[in-house]
Amino acid sequence: MIKKLKVMSSVVSVFFILILSAVFLTSCTNPHTPAGHEGYVFEDPRIFGKGGFRGIVSGPGNYGVSLWRNRVINIDIRPATYTEQFKILAKDDLNVSFNFHAVIAVSAGKVLDVVQKFGGEKWYIRFVREPFRTFVRDAVQRNTSRDIKANREIIAREVEGKLAAHLQTSPFNLVSLVVGDINYPDIVAHAVEKKLAAQQLLEEKSVQKEIAQKDAEIKIEEAKGIAEAQKIINQTLTTNYLQHEAIKAQEKMAGSPNHTTVYIPVGPNGMPVVYTPNK
Repeated sequence: MIKKLKVMSSVVSVFFILILSAVFLTSCTNPHTPAGHEGYVFEDPRIFGKGGFRGIVSGPGNYGVSLWRNRVINIDIRPATYTEQFKILAKDDLNVSFNFHAVIAVSAGKVLDVVQKFGGEKWYIRFVREPFRTFVRDAVQRNTSRDIKANREIIAREVEGKLAAHLQTSPFNLVSLVVGDINYPDIVAHAVEKKLAAQQLLEEKSVQKEIAQKDAEIKIEEAKGIAEAQKIINQTLTTNYLQHEAIKAQEKMAGSPNHTTVYIPVGPNGMPVVYTPNK
């Protein structure tokens, strides 16, 4: 009987040790922080302990094994792009759609402030988003829809300056800011297309006009040439010249073997009357 009791006592002891070991192993924590992050380690007490901030881990790394119920909030400190989409009513009452892209990074060693003062992982939503959007709306609404595209760099620099000033006393750094594609309403796009088509047609008409003017100039020059030639001919057709040409024609015809034409010189200049008998 005593032997059985000793065996049962040993079994209970082993079972109790196993339970304690399991509780110990499952109760231990070892918070991990990945590369490019900083970890805010805090205690989340079960029954005992006051909880609160415990320390900072620079990734990649672990805080260490502890019986305390430690947890970690990992903050990405690498530069990241935050995009905001806008559809804003411009000064000429037309809605213009576009994106703004801000590249922002968290300062190293500032994870304590990020968590305790700026909302931890939601720091962008709680501290940056609405001021950023307000700066964009204020800069854009002073421009007409056409001026927005022409002044996009000026608008971007204005927003960049205001956002950088807003972040100056915070753990966040503005790396760069750019305006994305600008999209106009369909009515504006159609108007632009019509304007381009009209401009192209006007250019074609201008070319046609220049061609017509050149053709007219060519015809005028041709007419001038003909008139000048006629003038020269009229000046050179003297009586002696005509008599000379007539004599040459007579000589040519007289040399023909079938010559049956009779020339009768008449007049003071010897111009003939031509008679050709019927065959």
